[in-house]
Amino acid sequence: MLSAVHSPVTTFKKQLAHLFNQINQEMYGVGVKKQRIEIFDDKIIIFSQSKRVPALASISEKYPELTVTVDAALVGEYKARLKEQFQNMFSINVVAILKDYDPNTESACTVICLEEPFHTTTI
Repeated sequence: MLSAVHSPVTTFKKQLAHLFNQINQEMYGVGVKKQRIEIFDDKIIIFSQSKRVPALASISEKYPELTVTVDAALVGEYKARLKEQFQNMFSINVVAILKDYDPNTESACTVICLEEPFHTTTI
């Protein structure tokens, strides 16, 4: 019988996925439907799908300029929370977080730019 031993990278990705989902639930009241995390040198890329906030979906056709503004504010707040909580949880310095969300497909891409390349010895 094989034992389920996780590598440090797998454990890190699971913890990050949990954090990402937790912030999504806090801010939008709903968790992420799907997410995939990839690590490339000093970048962590999170591909995700999440349900659109019902209130925004209901006004997006009548008030598109308002929903664009609110979406931008929500993304800004999300990035600030993710940066702070990521640095606190993993003790890894973050230079910037980039995020974009497409409401039509409910798809998002988040890029966490690290100060140094990611190594398993970092975590």
